[in-house]
Amino acid sequence: MIERFAAIVGEAHALTRADDQAPYLREWRDRYTGKTPVVLRPGSTEEVSRILALANEHQVGIVPQGGNTGLVGGQIPSQEGNEIVLSLARLKAVRNIDAAGSTMIVEAGVTLLEAQNAAQAADRLFPLSLASEGSAMIGGVLATNAGGTAVLAYGNARNLTLGLEAVLADGRVWHGLRRLKKDNTGYDLRDLLIGSEGTLGVITAACLKLLPMPAERETAIVAFQSPDDALKLLRLAERHAGQSLTAFEFWAARAQEFALRFMPNVRDPFADRHPWYALIELSQARGSDQSANAMEYLLTAASEDGIIRDAVFAGSLQQAQDFWRLRDAFSEAQKGAGGSIKHDISVPVARIPEFLMRAASVVERVCPAARPVPFGHFGDGNLHYNVTQPEGMDRAAYLALWTPMSDAIFELVADLDGSISAEHGIGQMKREALRLYRTPVELDMMRSIKQALDPKGILNPGKLL
Repeated sequence: MIERFAAIVGEAHALTRADDQAPYLREWRDRYTGKTPVVLRPGSTEEVSRILALANEHQVGIVPQGGNTGLVGGQIPSQEGNEIVLSLARLKAVRNIDAAGSTMIVEAGVTLLEAQNAAQAADRLFPLSLASEGSAMIGGVLATNAGGTAVLAYGNARNLTLGLEAVLADGRVWHGLRRLKKDNTGYDLRDLLIGSEGTLGVITAACLKLLPMPAERETAIVAFQSPDDALKLLRLAERHAGQSLTAFEFWAARAQEFALRFMPNVRDPFADRHPWYALIELSQARGSDQSANAMEYLLTAASEDGIIRDAVFAGSLQQAQDFWRLRDAFSEAQKGAGGSIKHDISVPVARIPEFLMRAASVVERVCPAARPVPFGHFGDGNLHYNVTQPEGMDRAAYLALWTPMSDAIFELVADLDGSISAEHGIGQMKREALRLYRTPVELDMMRSIKQALDPKGILNPGKLL
């Protein structure tokens, strides 16, 4: 079977040596590792089609993988070693950019950063942005319906996609690369595949929405006393800036402390330490009637209302990039502080302060002296509520508390009408929890869709459902 699969992609792109396979079998948090008889690296949609047709015929599990930046183990094969990893990394073409129509067609292996740069070269903006954008690939970004830092203004991956090309479990190709903003001809198959984590089909290309490049961006980091003040500042920003508010990122002092201690090339924008911080970005289009000093007006009003303690404006593009470098460092910085139990949750925006207050008590109950490190996308209710081990505690002993810690946090999230997965997906990590936080009707609907599109269960087995 390996020889038959290898013949489709060519021997050079069928990886069977352990050293060659290693980057595909471990995710960057080191929580999930797997085994595979072969990693296949197809170079075209046609090759993906032939691989899936053969796999479906012989009921061989296929695990699609993009940049391997997923955070819930959805892209890692099982330890049994009987599933093939299908890397889409060679599907690298930017097939078409239609600047006049504000669309772009790219293949699944194009990284998010490459897509942004291709749009910028055509004087257009592709606004989806993640800390992992240099490695995350379009196929995986869409398969997980990734969010990132610009959801507040532009929506998540689903909102920025007009059409898809995908290969179904039996090898048939769905040619759905439509450029239409309105198309109500039957079920929305595009939205069905986006966010399905490779369990319903393999995305090979996408038609993405582009926007006008902002004529001006203003960026600032502000400091304040409490999450309640962050909520007040967000509402004030919405009133003052309207649609020009494109980012409102939020973090606790400990997240910044870890970044400064463990990450290179980041600096503290403030002379004094504060309990909470937010990064605000305002973007104005050409011809906008928004004031060029909108940020100054906003933060002056916030200061007069007693909402903020301090603020630092980015006076140059380099300073703005430094601010974002600090924000993007939080996830990786936590490795230096020891074991970390991760939660990607969302709650209604108005209930974020309540969540943070109650979650601190939950953490203390499960593991006294554990250190919460909350940060995330305050404007859309998505928090990465990560909890670092107590100082001096054995890392393995702490990580053994992952399930009780997560169960307790998820119970709180459910009580606040939130979601246990805001943007990372379900994968392996939250598969069992999904049964507790989705109704039997919802699960039956999901299983019926899975059965209809993948009756032999070859697509990303053991993930999501």
